[in-house]
Amino acid sequence: MNKYKTEIKWSLIFSGMFLVWMSAERLAGLHSSNIANQQVVTTFILVPAVVVYILALRSKRTNIYYDQITYKQSFVSGLWLTIFIVILSPVTQIITTTVISPDYFSNLTAYTVDNGIMTREQAQAQFNVGNYIIQSVMGGFITGILFTTIISFFIKSKPAKS
Repeated sequence: MNKYKTEIKWSLIFSGMFLVWMSAERLAGLHSSNIANQQVVTTFILVPAVVVYILALRSKRTNIYYDQITYKQSFVSGLWLTIFIVILSPVTQIITTTVISPDYFSNLTAYTVDNGIMTREQAQAQFNVGNYIIQSVMGGFITGILFTTIISFFIKSKPAKS
């Protein structure tokens, strides 16, 4: 596991960032009175997510590869970072929906039903911790691979001159 110390550290930082973001959303009323705006605002979590990936891969380049990292090394590191983030995502979803915002699903269900977006049964089937865990795992893996693919291109070191 020592081999993956950097990736584990940054996956924990990523999870902390996610929990802080969810707390800020709740405090801003995006899980209750301003729930209509929540979906748009949540999209902006991609900005700090990209920053964490950049910092993680730069840390790997600097501290492990002494500023000489190949695309493949960066990509593999980003892949492991993604795997650790995805492993932690069910925990962060459970913390979000039980500790940070326990009324989120009932508020979202009420909003979608009151606005004729879904029936109560459809909303209850859609908005629950099980579905959100599945979405966070799948979404986390897809966005993690996408971030890794792009960021690794910029993180790789330029070939040393001989």
